[in-house]
Amino acid sequence: MSLVGLVFVGVVVAMLLVLAAKVVPTVTEYMAIQRAVNRAAQSGTTVTEIRNAFERAKTADYFEAVSGRDLVISKDGDKIVVEFAYDKEVHLFGPAYLLLKYRGRSQ
Repeated sequence: MSLVGLVFVGVVVAMLLVLAAKVVPTVTEYMAIQRAVNRAAQSGTTVTEIRNAFERAKTADYFEAVSGRDLVISKDGDKIVVEFAYDKEVHLFGPAYLLLKYRGRSQ
């Protein structure tokens, strides 16, 4: 491999590492929201109880992307289902952004 090829590979790897450093926090935030939704769905029986449980988990886990008002709460038979959806923009460079669409549902 030549020096030019090595530099090119190094630049590509560096760009991928920067992208991963910007995306990984949004993924961990999504996982925290998913855990909070699962706990809220299991702990409450009414819409108000579920939203309050979610807000308590939100305060404890330090995420801001979704609030209790954003939850869609429904029943599937005798099971309570809590759904959420949100978009996250990650600035790449100049006018370029990466749009991540997160969707989730209680288990």
